[in-house]
Amino acid sequence: MAIYAIGDIQGCYDQLIQLLEKIGFNDDRDRLWFTGDLVNRGPHSLKTLRMVRAMGANAITVLGNHDLHLLAVAHKTGKQSKKDTLDDILNAPDRNKLLDWLRCRPLLHIDKDLGLTMVHAGLHPHWSIKQAQSLAKEVESVLRSDDHVTFYKHMYGDKPRQWSDELEGWTRLRFITNVFTRLRYCDTAGKISMSTKGTPGTQPRGLLPWFDVKNRRSKKNEVIFGHWSTLALLKNHAFTNVYPLDTGCLWGGKLTAMRIDRKPYTSSSLDCPQAQKPKTVSRSAG
Repeated sequence: MAIYAIGDIQGCYDQLIQLLEKIGFNDDRDRLWFTGDLVNRGPHSLKTLRMVRAMGANAITVLGNHDLHLLAVAHKTGKQSKKDTLDDILNAPDRNKLLDWLRCRPLLHIDKDLGLTMVHAGLHPHWSIKQAQSLAKEVESVLRSDDHVTFYKHMYGDKPRQWSDELEGWTRLRFITNVFTRLRYCDTAGKISMSTKGTPGTQPRGLLPWFDVKNRRSKKNEVIFGHWSTLALLKNHAFTNVYPLDTGCLWGGKLTAMRIDRKPYTSSSLDCPQAQKPKTVSRSAG
């Protein structure tokens, strides 16, 4: 049995199929981890969602910001943008089954046997893995309850910027959600910046990639994540115990699978030249 972690798909179904063929994936024995953002901006979100759901226990996916956006749009609490490609799901006969399955996906996945943690975007530097797991469950329990539509109404927004154990209610849940699904930068005190999205080296002074904060409590834990496609442009950055797997398939980059059931980890990538390319290297593809 082989286990592969794959970066953001965002509806690029054809490229996913080609990548699985390239790595020799066998759905009778192998397993897949997905870093979230299964849907949106690419051409085949419905096919992608149906495929991953149909894999059952053979596939594990965490929720990304585009996945949550789909849920909000579907329940009329979020607005579609001109770049969204969600109509095929919204008009599908099986949309309710797909949406109910999606909202029951976790924000964080931990495999103690492999010693790996997976999130879509990041971990707050002040959170241990144990605390992160507990906080993820707070949001997951609401998403799986009758209050999930109300959650979507309060989900959008960049504040609060600073974590406190005293945060309560929707404000607390919004901060937790932003960290797991949108985080890129924060300062050394843990204040997050949702508006800063470029490649490391282009950010305002005082901000660091979340994984570069010196005293990050999860620093000794190996973490797989997606969301930040321009990290693939970095050639000499020291990624210590973190594995960014969004390599910009949607933007004309690559779709990447990393085999994680044995060490050293090895990666296979598929070139995606037909996808849209970012206009500048500092553009956010998340």
